[in-house]
Parts: sequence; structure tokens; C-alpha cells
Amino acid sequence: MTLTQLEIFTTVAEFKSFTLAAMKLNISQSAVSHAVKSLEKDLNVTLFVREQNHTTLSEIGNILLMRAHNMLSIQESMIQEAQAANGLKKGVLRIGSFGPGSSSRILPPILAQYRRQYPLINIIVDEGDDESVIHWLQDKRIDIGFVILPDERFDTFKVKEDQMVAILPLGHPLAEYDKVSLKQLCEFPFNLTQAGSGKTVMDLFHAQKLVPKIQFKTRQLLSTFSLVARGEAVSIVAQLAIPEGAQDLVIKPLTPAIKRTIAFAINNESEASPATKAFIKIAKAMHS
Repeated sequence: MTLTQLEIFTTVAEFKSFTLAAMKLNISQSAVSHAVKSLEKDLNVTLFVREQNHTTLSEIGNILLMRAHNMLSIQESMIQEAQAANGLKKGVLRIGSFGPGSSSRILPPILAQYRRQYPLINIIVDEGDDESVIHWLQDKRIDIGFVILPDERFDTFKVKEDQMVAILPLGHPLAEYDKVSLKQLCEFPFNLTQAGSGKTVMDLFHAQKLVPKIQFKTRQLLSTFSLVARGEAVSIVAQLAIPEGAQDLVIKPLTPAIKRTIAFAINNESEASPATKAFIKIAKAMHS
């Protein structure tokens, strides 16, 4: 078993395709297949279930994927530690973000400063919903990610306060109120944004034993804003996710207020790679 085999294994698992993994790694598909078969032979297990146009992890493959990510993470940390002895120059930093609020409002100034100091570090930002970022952290697919506090599973530090707000079309009956309640929103067609904090929104309704009239489910916030602007639904989103200068929308605080604290999280700060520690240092200086 080699680290190269593990890298190929994790890439096939990520893309669910031998062909796409070969393209990503810039090697032949036969080389990918050979590496996976050799790894399966070494471990005496079947890692993937191969169908005509579909490749999925087997049960044991899914278990071993986390181990593979751990081993590759240790390798990357060792390489960076060695390079850091002569000044941090090269490496990879993987960041998990849960949407526009974090990707467009929080990350840009931090990344700009980071790139100025460490121009040769390769930065990869993956976007997913809140739960996906947590899973990526737990599986060590990313080095650092955004979470909502409190979260005792990781080492965290606060970066921003945010709140959930209602968004309404212009001229909507609720637009005359200073604040709106979840109960009031239940009287109108509702759009559930499944990106980012979709689960959080439903948890808010369930906590008050309310059921919104969900008529739309969108995966992109732009679709949410468009639906609301056309007067087809109302919705709830994180305030930071709303673009500056958004038009044809009325934004109202919720009552009672529903605030959330956004934080950066890592599995263990003391074991973080040099590239990750450098990012944390910059982020803390900008959000202290």
C-alpha cells in the first residue's frame, strides 16, 4: 500500500468516476484502475461497487476512506513542516465554506492577505451546506471550515455575528411590520433554500411546532431571491448571504430574533499543518 494509491483511491471516491479521477490527477484511466485494484489486493477488500455508468464506495470502502484522508493529511503536514523549517513556501490549504455569506463576505480579505504572505500555497475552497462542511472536517477532507457555534466537536474561534432574516417581495402584506414572526410567515407560500442553512430554517419552525407552506425548494440562493422578488413566495435566509444592494426584496428581522455566531473550526489546532496555522493566525488578527 502506497500513499499514491491512497491519493488515487480518495480521488475516485470524490468524483465517483475512474475517468474523472484520471483527468483530475493527469494520469491514464488504466493507471487509476491498476492502482485501485492493487490497493484492493493489498487490503483484501473491495473498495468500490462498479456499475456500467456509476461507481460508489462499498461499505468497507466508505470506512477506509476516512483512514486514507487521515494518512494523506499527515503526509501533507509532514511536507509542510519540513518546508516551514526554511520558511513556509509550498503546500495545500483546503477550506470548507457554507455559502455566499462566508465565501463572499468573510473569506476574501483573509485570503487576500494570506496570498500576499504565502503566494505559493495552493488554496482550495469547497462550498456545501452546513452539514457537509462538518462531515468534511470530520473526514479530514478539509483543513479548516466554517461552523455555527456552539460546536464542541472542533477547536473553534469566532469570526462573525449574523442573524436569520425574512425576505419578502415588494408590497407584501408583512412588509409594513418592523419585524415578522415564523407564525406570520406560515400564512404565505414559502421557499425553502436547501443550500447553506436549509436544515437550520426547518429546525426553527419545528422548535415552535409550526409547519410552513413549502411550495418551492431551491438549491441556489439566486433562485430564492428571484422567486421572492417575483412575489411567488417568502423565505428565510442568513443576513450575510444577501448580496449588497439587493433589489426588489424587503428584508425584515425575525421576532424573536434568531442570531447565529459564525466560526472557523479545525479538528485539533495543535496538530494543524503549517499552512493551516498561518491561515488561523491571519484570520484571528483580522477578527480579534
